[in-house]
Amino acid sequence: MECRIREWEPADAEALAKLLNNKKILDNLRDGLPYPYTPKDAAEYITAMRAADKTETFAFAITMDGRVIGSIGVFRCGNIHFRTAEMGYYIGEPYWGKGMGTSAVQQVCRYIFEHTDIIRIFAEPFAQNTASCRVLEKAGFQLEGILYSNAVKNGKVLDMKMYALLRK
Repeated sequence: MECRIREWEPADAEALAKLLNNKKILDNLRDGLPYPYTPKDAAEYITAMRAADKTETFAFAITMDGRVIGSIGVFRCGNIHFRTAEMGYYIGEPYWGKGMGTSAVQQVCRYIFEHTDIIRIFAEPFAQNTASCRVLEKAGFQLEGILYSNAVKNGKVLDMKMYALLRK
């Protein structure tokens, strides 16, 4: 099984909504996503990503055999960090543990380094999200440190890990 990244399409809204109606996924993402996540929410997200500045926002559907199985995005930072970008991603639960996350991260990083002037991509998973940490490590990211008591999610104060991949 192999996954691919591609730009979002309006027809992806139903599949996206189905994937994000999972508390196990939402519990490992930043706040701001509604629950339940509706096809209307998904359509609005897809419209926003398609309309975003293509030099600052790089948002992709993760697909397998033409089906959406996840989402990945890289977002350019500003000011003195304008050549740095933050990455976020998730894979639908039926596809966990199959290497899809690692493959998508590798694909998007390769795309960013080949098509932009970005020199550093970073990600900040919750420290307890060992699967996401492992995805980043397998994709070549280096652990730069632990951000202690860096977030409050579901009423709990959580540590996060800082991972980065540098342009070679």
